[in-house]
Amino acid sequence: MSSTIVVKIGTSSLTQPNTGNLAISTIAALVETLSELRQQGNRVILVSSGAVGVGCARLGLSERPRDIARKQAVAAVGQGRLMRVYDDLFTTMQQPIAQVLLTRTDLVQRSRYVNAYRTFQELLDLKVIPVVNENDTVAVEELKFGDNDTLSAMVASLVEADWLFLLTDVDRLYSADPRSNPDARPIPLVQHLGELAALQVETAGSGTNWGTGGMATKIEAARIATSAGVRTAIAAGKYPANIVKILQGEAIGTQFAAQPRTPNARKRWIAYGLIPTGKLYLDRGALKAICEGGKSLLAAGVTAIEGQFEASEAVQLCDRSGVEIARGLVNYSSRELQQIRGRRSDEIPAILGYLGADTVVHRDNLVLIQ
Repeated sequence: MSSTIVVKIGTSSLTQPNTGNLAISTIAALVETLSELRQQGNRVILVSSGAVGVGCARLGLSERPRDIARKQAVAAVGQGRLMRVYDDLFTTMQQPIAQVLLTRTDLVQRSRYVNAYRTFQELLDLKVIPVVNENDTVAVEELKFGDNDTLSAMVASLVEADWLFLLTDVDRLYSADPRSNPDARPIPLVQHLGELAALQVETAGSGTNWGTGGMATKIEAARIATSAGVRTAIAAGKYPANIVKILQGEAIGTQFAAQPRTPNARKRWIAYGLIPTGKLYLDRGALKAICEGGKSLLAAGVTAIEGQFEASEAVQLCDRSGVEIARGLVNYSSRELQQIRGRRSDEIPAILGYLGADTVVHRDNLVLIQ
């Protein structure tokens, strides 16, 4: 049975740690593995970091630039070189590829989200392997994915993937950084991300000077992907062939069990495509109504508001301690909600001076967060 598989490989796995030059042997092994998976009938997407790292090496820079304009220029240099290497290697396997550069805006706007979905589906139907990266050259800071771990999880959610593989410079998730803590314990399986708090898992920054992600970003990616019904695995980037072994059932790396997937594509977009611009804190009655009763959120259940937002923007719905329970599109701006929070729906016209929506977030625009 064929599967839809998203594989993300980080800069630390693609490049030599001391120089930033491409690790050609690793890339060749990755290309061979992905080509074989495609030939077996699987639908495969590669999310590849490395543009900035390759650009630095090409320009003789000793470290990643911190200035956003310089970083974008370096990414423009590196992206072409990176795709040239991928195209040469995939061509030897007679496997066509396509470059797909995304910004967060492509997934925030509903029409562009749907268009991205259709493009991926057409490419996969054509038996092409899309090679995805963030469009660093044009992305603005406030609309960046932040790292390709997050990007890969959102792509996996978008295409309704079966698997997301996060290939990195460690072989699995540990209770602490094994490079500095000899007592770090390996964690082979996570049934639910709540287990990590009980295990007191520590996270650290990126493993090399060239990468941007760390274990914390991979856990967040696992949260996004598993909540969208995608089984996720963390494994060593040096051994891409382990992807096949994991698919065959071997206990390699760390796996995160998939949670029930909402069949509603629009709600997946609300949950994982949008950037929340504020928080609504809810009382117990409201939490029970939306979590257990599948109800809409009413103004009476809102106890506090955080952030500034306009109507139709995405907000987080939180309990009193600030833990996100759900996410949705709000019917009122933050200014209006400050006036009507805690009040009954029939009082809203008199308070605001016009007849607005009965609900703050309608249930059709609300999705629970696992």
